[in-house]
Amino acid sequence: MELIRDFRNVLIALAVLIVALLASVVQVPETQQAVVVRFGEPIKKINSFDPSEDFGSTGAGLVLRIPLADRLVRIDKRLLTVDMEPQQILSTDQLRLNVDAYARFRIIDPVKMVRTAGTPDRVQEQLEPILNSVLRRELGKRTFQSLLAAERGVAMTTIRDQLDRQAREYGAQIVDVRIKRADLPEEALESAYSRMQAAREQEAATIRAQGQKSAQLIRAGAEAEAARTYAGAFGKDADFYNFYRAMQSYDYAFSGDEEGGTTILLSPDNTYLKQFREP
Repeated sequence: MELIRDFRNVLIALAVLIVALLASVVQVPETQQAVVVRFGEPIKKINSFDPSEDFGSTGAGLVLRIPLADRLVRIDKRLLTVDMEPQQILSTDQLRLNVDAYARFRIIDPVKMVRTAGTPDRVQEQLEPILNSVLRRELGKRTFQSLLAAERGVAMTTIRDQLDRQAREYGAQIVDVRIKRADLPEEALESAYSRMQAAREQEAATIRAQGQKSAQLIRAGAEAEAARTYAGAFGKDADFYNFYRAMQSYDYAFSGDEEGGTTILLSPDNTYLKQFREP
């Protein structure tokens, strides 16, 4: 009986030891960094981001901790995103723009991040209003047209640098800032489209007027040239010219397009028919 009781005690002690060991060992994957917090105070970091270290050589794996005393705060080592709420910004040319942007950041000082913000989600909450303020202030110095040109890249660099200075206070680094869209509101777009349509219609009317003017000039020149040709022909041989014009007139008058032809009643001595009488 004593032996059975001792064996049971050994099993219980062994189970407690296994549970304590399992509670003391945690795994930190390569994609995460961690901060050990002992009684509310960060004491060390595990697998923290280091750009000079190769992937897989920064301390990831199994880590020992003191159960009930140590708490592990896990932080993603990969790039994180903070999205800006879409807002309207007034440009220097007095256009209201609907702007939607985002920033990419990473935690480079996890201990500082835990002390100032606590978690990456809190860092995102702190950076969002700062991004809104910096973006509004910087884009408000520029025209809408400049945001469609190369100057947009300069603005993004300036915004990133200003936001990065604020992010360093939370142990974070701003990697990039991008504008997803910067458009005019629907009412302004409709007004702009109307102005563009009116301008194109006016341009088309101008082109048509110029075309009609050119056509009239060309037609007048051709008619003048034809008149000169006829005058020259009449001067060289007046009889032939009269005969030719009479034949053209007869052809037009007697070759009617309607079925059955054309009937014209004229006296034989009518002047119009003199070309038929004269040899």
